[in-house]
Amino acid sequence: MNLPSSRTGTLPLEVLIERVLAYQPTADTELLRKAYDFANSAHEGQVRKSGDPYFAHPAAVAGVITELRLDAACVCAGLLHDVVEDTAQSVDDLEKVFGKEVAFLVDGVTKLSKLEFSSRQERDAENLRKMLVAMSRDIRVLLLKLCDRVDNMRTLEFMKPDSQERIARETREVFAPLAARLGIHRFKTELEDLSFQFLETEAHQNLSRLMGETKAVRERFSREICEELRKQLHDHGFAGEVYRRTKHLYSIHRQMVEYNLDFEQLRDLVAFHVIMESVADCYGVMGAIHSRYTPIPGRIKDYIALPKPNMYQSLHTTVIGTRRERVEIQIRTKEMDRVAQEGIAAHWIYEDRLSGGADPKLMQRLGWLHDLLDVQREVKDAAEFLDSIRIDLFQDEVYAFTPKGEARVFPKGATAIDFAYAIHTEIGHHSSSARVNGTVSSLRHKLRNGDMIEMITSPDQRPKKEWLEFAATSRARNRIRAYLRNEERERSSKLGKELLEKELHDNGFSLQRFTKDDAELGRVLGELEIPTLQDLFIAVGYGKVAPASVTQTLSRSVDDGAKLKPKASVREGRIEHFVRRLMGKDVQGLKVSEIDDVLVRFARCCNPLPGDEIIGFITRGRGITVHRRDCTKAFETDPDRRIAVVWDSRVKANRSVQLKVLTVNRPGLLASMGQAFSDQDINLTAVTSRAVEDGRAMNIFTFPCADLSQLKIIMRALRKVQGVFSVERV
Repeated sequence: MNLPSSRTGTLPLEVLIERVLAYQPTADTELLRKAYDFANSAHEGQVRKSGDPYFAHPAAVAGVITELRLDAACVCAGLLHDVVEDTAQSVDDLEKVFGKEVAFLVDGVTKLSKLEFSSRQERDAENLRKMLVAMSRDIRVLLLKLCDRVDNMRTLEFMKPDSQERIARETREVFAPLAARLGIHRFKTELEDLSFQFLETEAHQNLSRLMGETKAVRERFSREICEELRKQLHDHGFAGEVYRRTKHLYSIHRQMVEYNLDFEQLRDLVAFHVIMESVADCYGVMGAIHSRYTPIPGRIKDYIALPKPNMYQSLHTTVIGTRRERVEIQIRTKEMDRVAQEGIAAHWIYEDRLSGGADPKLMQRLGWLHDLLDVQREVKDAAEFLDSIRIDLFQDEVYAFTPKGEARVFPKGATAIDFAYAIHTEIGHHSSSARVNGTVSSLRHKLRNGDMIEMITSPDQRPKKEWLEFAATSRARNRIRAYLRNEERERSSKLGKELLEKELHDNGFSLQRFTKDDAELGRVLGELEIPTLQDLFIAVGYGKVAPASVTQTLSRSVDDGAKLKPKASVREGRIEHFVRRLMGKDVQGLKVSEIDDVLVRFARCCNPLPGDEIIGFITRGRGITVHRRDCTKAFETDPDRRIAVVWDSRVKANRSVQLKVLTVNRPGLLASMGQAFSDQDINLTAVTSRAVEDGRAMNIFTFPCADLSQLKIIMRALRKVQGVFSVERV
């Protein structure tokens, strides 16, 4: 696959208009001209990092939009999509000139650049959240954003290495899966390959070289197979087309890593497509092919009868060819083939755009969109939101069925508890086990294609924390977390009320009188910046507010004007005690809510390093526990217990971290990896290595590390060692 790089020149207006009129003859060409000139003028004097005039980018985005055959309003939005963010123009200005529709699309993809965020992760999450909300009203917002990301990835080479890695990772984890969910195969493959190029440069270069060296042999083989398939169609009286497609680089790379294969061991680098006139012909051709070639069990899939959530339909089969090689064949109609490449854009209609733009029945089939919207409404934490999105966009899927035969789609690795919460939240909360294909199984049962699942519930059953260990969908995980957090809040409220009642009593106050005096209660809550009495109880129970703070506030409001001194029995709150007792002690350079040197513990689950984005959690009796912002364990805690935590710029840490390295199991490889550490002047403190399945080895390296930058350097060095499949931070 030839990947576009830097562009040459700006897409001319007349070429753009010609493309739009080719598929939308009634397009408003004057609006297109106005948008082109407006954006060109607004960006005048601005330059991209490539050295191109800035307007080359929005013009290119508009060109990409025409590849999806989207309407003129969307093309105009593509031309104008950076005007609000990067010039003095506002959304209101655009609405006055171009109307509500174009202004809405531009606003949907405009970043929240005017607001202050505590971290890049929070900013990215809120920008994605904004886009999802706009997408719920008009799917073109997401299509426009994908086109923008495609062009940005095509010119990513001009960015700094850190920016390249960040953007490429976000593209691979979020935008390529979004393209797959929308069924836009051409964007999915291009975004994956471009991300692969920047995230695993050496592997990408090696694979590109090997594909080039074997191209002639592959072309000769694929031509022979195409001729054989055409002969089969002719001999059985079918009229159809046969063509071939070489798999894209990243999918080949994933196959090599997943199955521990060398390039020479790959046998299905080319997929063959048979395009028929009708669905009946598709099934007839599959029978004809199976009568000539031996099908491989387990490799026959019927996506016509059971379409994928992104509307993809096709028959898949893998057979043993005449030369004993594997041949992957996909059979579908012309319309199915168009949908396979263009996805939801293939179903686009231009009427009634302001009311939604797409057929309501079509949108109903995209149930995953509603799931994403549920996530953005339920999850407020930025890291947790991004984690949920990545889970929901997981590409590999399994199909399970209700007792009534209704098909449900889940990410690979989903379990019975995910099935329960997909049916209804209350069923999930009270599930005790599952009946799988007639046999009682645990909630940990991993769903397999074709499973018939019936949930067994009990009124006494409640969600447990360990359920989070095997729940795979964001819906299930969010529902479980919400229940556990609510329980925690109730316990903390009860504890806080008891602590506050005792503190008030010891100082001559009455909790009952305090809570019934609206004026006094309001003043205390106002000074402590707490919205309600219930929130006060919870804050005291968590340890965020010391009971003594409440009595001291009350003491200042005695009507006779004399301040009532707290009695000698007044005791410090737990957090106050920590702060006073531990001020001045070295806590490895953390600032906690602008108070240095509070006792902190670094969470072992994620082991944060200076440079990581971090967040703190108040832990009863143990001060502050610090996690990385994207730590999944951190998501299980109640947001009310979170506290702002930042690294001190003067920090010089040397904390122990671990890397998990999956490699081929061969002699000498451990020594090669050890040399990579030595070259970076890193002293290993512990190494464990064990053989795993498929001739692989799992290696755990423990070593002191100064900061995130040093960790990234050694991870890149390890990935370059021949025989290394993956490097992950533990």
